[in-house]
Formats: sequence, structure tokens, C-alpha cells
Amino acid sequence: MDRDIASLVAFLETVHPYDSLPRDEMARVAASFSRKHHDDLAVIYSAGEPLAGIYLILEGSVEVLEPSGGLVSLLGPRNSFGERGLMRDGVAVTTARATGAAEILLLPETEFRRLIASYPAFERFFHRGRHHDAREADISTRKVGDLIARPPVAVPPDTPIRAAAEVMRDAHISCVAVAAEGRLLGIVTARDFTNKVLAEGLDPATPVSAVMAKDPLVLTPDSLGSDVLNMMLEHRIGHLPVVDDGRLVGMITQTDLTRFQAVSSALLVRDAATAQTVAELAENTARIPKLLVQLVGGNGAHEVVTRLITDIADTVTRRLLAMAEAELGPAPVPYLWLACGSQGRQEQTGVSDQDNCLMIDDSATEADMGYFAQMARIVSDGLNACGYVYCPGDMMATNPQWCQRMQVWRGYFRKWVAVPDPMAQMLASVMFDLRPIGGTASLFSDLQAEVLEMAAKNSIFVAHMIANSLKHAPPLGLLRGFATIRSGEHKNHIDLKMNGVVPVVDLGRIYALIGQLPMVNTRARLEAAMEAGVISTSGGKDLLEAYDLIAQTRLEHQARRVRAGERPDNFTAPSELSDFERSHLRDAFVVVRTMQSAVGSARGARS
Repeated sequence: MDRDIASLVAFLETVHPYDSLPRDEMARVAASFSRKHHDDLAVIYSAGEPLAGIYLILEGSVEVLEPSGGLVSLLGPRNSFGERGLMRDGVAVTTARATGAAEILLLPETEFRRLIASYPAFERFFHRGRHHDAREADISTRKVGDLIARPPVAVPPDTPIRAAAEVMRDAHISCVAVAAEGRLLGIVTARDFTNKVLAEGLDPATPVSAVMAKDPLVLTPDSLGSDVLNMMLEHRIGHLPVVDDGRLVGMITQTDLTRFQAVSSALLVRDAATAQTVAELAENTARIPKLLVQLVGGNGAHEVVTRLITDIADTVTRRLLAMAEAELGPAPVPYLWLACGSQGRQEQTGVSDQDNCLMIDDSATEADMGYFAQMARIVSDGLNACGYVYCPGDMMATNPQWCQRMQVWRGYFRKWVAVPDPMAQMLASVMFDLRPIGGTASLFSDLQAEVLEMAAKNSIFVAHMIANSLKHAPPLGLLRGFATIRSGEHKNHIDLKMNGVVPVVDLGRIYALIGQLPMVNTRARLEAAMEAGVISTSGGKDLLEAYDLIAQTRLEHQARRVRAGERPDNFTAPSELSDFERSHLRDAFVVVRTMQSAVGSARGARS
């Protein structure tokens, strides 16, 4: 394979949905791309022009503009653009220009349409974009409930003015609601304190009800962002309470609107890539929960939401690797940092710890290994500071077991396949989800192909892996109910991760093993398994729909918690769901259990 094509293939393997393509198809697609350098502010295409194809950013950044000149999005490496025009009539509906020097790849329209028609992952990815890209970029079409940045801050009507001002100061807000038993009575702003208290010499002990604006204009959670903009402009106000059936549920401010429009995955990736300190990286990742709320509120597909969130973790990791090399000096030998777990599968949500390892060239000396131990500590500590907490199972590169030369890694996999005891099954399950993040990717590609072939040919190992995958059961109870957690902090809840998403993740891993499929993303594995005939088309489609529903329910639950000012988690109470939602969620769990039974029966036939 030509060196330039091989390099481009390595790049496409990190870009969704290209990463779902078979190896030979990947090479064909890579050869179809043309490459062009653009200087700062160079126009790549203008609104109204015919599009030659779909664009993909190799290096640099691109801003996409409305015909009026308004910014739609700022995109970085691995982002595609131009597809909205191709999905319509082949004419650009936006203008794209480089911001700084940029290397841009162009996939011809004919090749793009062939991929859309031939591969479900492409049709789904770009079909979703057709419906949601414009809406997510336009705040006017968003529900007000999705714009609420934090729980409302309220004080009783008899609160002294001084105490109300202290509440505003401590909460870093410019307006406080006045409420009694959850019912909104009025609002008071910093401007009220200036005009009605200081300017009039009013006693700070006066009740806040004396200066509040009574019966203020309000909106409901189902109102649109355009209602917020219109009311603020028409009435020249900067604060709007949000009420639901008379109860105060939030407060929208001009600052909230500015922050909402400023948060996007592309901007977080850009800020992470240019951060100079761990503190700056941590400040950046602290914005991920708000991004999660926006993406879920915009009806983004779960695989797109989790991919965008994972892209941020990938960028943070690569930035920490660069910081480590700046501190320690250049790496003495080639190395590769890999992620496993949800980051490896590109399925991170609002709750993620870190799972990673280091593979090092066999030429490394003992002194070199000391260098990589220090690198692992710098990166792992940095990830923890950014909210990707240390792995409880110590599945991290800071553990000497997972910071090794390639020959040791080969020995690990051979032993796990040859002697599949329970520990080997657990470790193999984790390591089959490995994905290169930073360093020399070629260190892993040959090992991955070698291990997949070796494992798939060992029927005993496959049988043990199948048995291990069936340990996580969907939470199905008797008489069409749910089997909820019986005691502890999460009593009467179901775990949407361990008993919802994980069973499907385990099935996808088994299908990939049986079919020797290199992808690690669960949805990509399921789609590839159907194409390869590992599972039937009907069974695969049912499982995909079940997985989509479970994963989407999990994300919506996390977004609700963030909007309520709580930390996102994976535990939801069936009572919090509507009858319709409970019925469909249970049907999805039934599909998963059915597919587990099918793969279990296949195991029995093999043994």
C-alpha cells in the first residue's frame, strides 16, 4: 500500500463513520480523497455554489457560516462538513472558510453517495445530521427546558434585602427569585438593588418583597428559545423565570443564552488542544455536562453524542501526552497510548473513569521503561484532575502490568486465549476494546489482527467469553415488571449501564470476536456483524433498535440530573418513566435477553 494512502487509512480509522468500514474498503475510500492546503481565512466554498463532495478536516480548523455571516459552527480535525448541501440538492447552504492554516480532504460526491447507499453507519450518521445540525446551531428552535443552566435560586418574601444580596453574591448570579412553597411571587435583580435600595437609601433590613418585581413575565419549559429572545428584546429585560404548572423550575438569563451558544464539542476540542496547563484542561472538561444537556436536548443520536464527548477525552489525553513529553523530553522509543472501556469504544457519557495502557517498542531499555512510568503518572494524574477518575480496578498505564513492551503484550494475549480462566476472561474482555489514542498506531494494528485470528480459532476461549458475556442480565422481573435493585442507595432503581447498556456491549464484543471484526464501537460492531452474517439481519436490527432505546434513555436520564443540578449517574426509577416509556424499555430488554439466549445456545452447540 502506498505510504500516503496508508497514512490516510490510519487517520480514517480514528474518524466515525469511516472507522466502521472493512479494511479493503477503507483503502479504496482513502484513495478517493483529494487533499488541499488552505491559508487563514481562505474560502473553501460559498453558499449557493455547487459542492464537489464532502469535506473532512485533516489538520487545522474551519468555521461554517450562515449566508448572513453568522457562525454556525467551528470545526476541528476529524470533523466533516458540506454534507448538508449534498443531502439537499448538491448546492452549499453555508459558507466554509479556514481559520488558520488547514489541510482539508475532499471525498467526491459520487463516492459519498455510494457509501451512504452501501453502509448503514454512513446513512445513519449523515441522515441524523441532515435533521439536527441546523436546529442544534440555532438557539431559537430549542425548548426552554433545555436552556436552563442550573436549578433556580429563590428566597422567601420576608428575606431581608441584605440577605438576598448575599445569596446572589455567593451564587454568582445577578437575579434571585422570590418564592413561597415553590410558587413564584416575583424576582429581584442587581439593578433593583441599585435603583430601589441604594439610590433611595432604603434600609437593608427591609423585606425583599418590598423591592421585587411582582408577577414577572414567565415562560414554560415547552416554550421555544425564540420566545426568550423576543420577550427579552421587546420588554428590555435580561431575566425570565421558567414555571411549570405554577411552580418555579428555572431562570433564563442573557448570560445563559451566551454560554449556551458558546458551548460545542468543536470548541471544547479546540480549547483542550491548546490548553497550556492541567488546570485549563480541567476547566474545559467541567463544561462537558452542559454539552451533554445540549446534545441530548437537540435530539442527537446517542452514538453521536457519546462520540462527541469521547472526542474531548481523546484530545485531553493527547494534550497530556504532549505535556508529558515537554516535561520529560522526547520519548526514547516508539510508544502507543491506548484507551479501553467506554473511551476505547467511543461511548463515553457524563460518567466516566479512565481505562488505559501503554504499549512500548521492544527496543526499550530498563531506563526507557522508567521514562514511560513517569509519562503514565503525568497523564493519569492529569486525567483524574480533569474528571476522568482513577480506575477502581487499576486498569491504567500507571500499573506496571499495563505499561509493557510489545513482546510482553503478545504474551498476555496468548496466555489469555490459551488458558481462559475467569481472570483471563475479564482482562480479555477489557483489552478487546482497545483503541489507539496517541503515539505510533502501527504498534497495535498487527497485534490486533493477530489476536483476533488466534482467539476466533480457539473454540474453548470463545465459549468462555460467551459465558462471561451472559453475566450481565437485563433487569426483567415477573409479570411485565422490572427487576429493580433491592437495597442500598439505589433501592427500587434499575442500573441502565450494567444491566442495560453493558449486556449489549458484551454481545457486540462476542460478535466481533467470532467474525474477527476490528472495530470496537458497539454500534459499529452490531452493524458489521449483520453485514458479515455473524447474526441475522432481523435479529441485528431488533438488537440495534433495543440498544438505541436503552442508550438514549440512559443519556436522557443523565441530562435530567444535570439540569436539576445533580451529578449524572446511571440509576433510574421505573416510576420516573411514563407508561409508554416503561413498556418500550421493557420490550428492549426482552430483545437483549433473547439475543443473549441465542448466543448462549450457540455456545452449547459448539461445546
